[in-house]
Amino acid sequence: MKNVICDIDGVLLHNNKLIPGSDTFIERILEQGNPLVILTNYPVQTGKDLQNRLGAAGINVPEACFYTSAMATADFLKHQSGDKAYVIGEGALTHELYKAGFTITDINPDFVIVGETRSYNWDMIHKAAQFVAGGARFIATNPDTHGPAYSPACGALCAPIERISGRKPFCVGKPSSWIIRSALNHINGHSENTVIIGDNMRTDILAGFQAGLETILVTSGVSQLKDIEKEPFRPNHIFDCAGDIDVI
Repeated sequence: MKNVICDIDGVLLHNNKLIPGSDTFIERILEQGNPLVILTNYPVQTGKDLQNRLGAAGINVPEACFYTSAMATADFLKHQSGDKAYVIGEGALTHELYKAGFTITDINPDFVIVGETRSYNWDMIHKAAQFVAGGARFIATNPDTHGPAYSPACGALCAPIERISGRKPFCVGKPSSWIIRSALNHINGHSENTVIIGDNMRTDILAGFQAGLETILVTSGVSQLKDIEKEPFRPNHIFDCAGDIDVI
């Protein structure tokens, strides 16, 4: 019985619309009893938010199946020394950090943590750069530069802080293998018995490859067949969409 790690956007949904067949695929995985993690780099929504988002599109999944870069970031930080963080992000990220025992503060933080937010401003850049230059450890929930329609994502928000401080963040989300290990720990799973399904060669498939997982690329999202040749690694399986997957 394989563990299944599945991306959301480009695999199950386009924006908030169902990709045909993905509902029956998830239903089958749950019926078979495969341990399932629905994994996203996007740290803005809680597990409950994501459950509601997929439910509205017709995919019904238990809240416990969702795992985000905000959850993985909190897990990562629990393994580090320090418990004070300056956070640029939304409530779902601060919620996970509070649960992990962190104090959210702009007074001598041990960490500067950046996730997606629409309320980004000059003051945040100034404080974050000052703290990082002064020795605070710089953590990004994910390295994505943009989302749909070129909406700025975490990597773009980190860029001015990097340029000013001269320091790069540690990125928790895909393609880092950290988020894969964290997700597997969440279900007490092991890499040799896990398959990852994604639509992006440079995030999902690279993360799976680096973590030693079996990989499935679906061409219903970012990466198309022509894009596979651009990378030095290959997915184990390729399907048009999640509904076509027949190897699990």
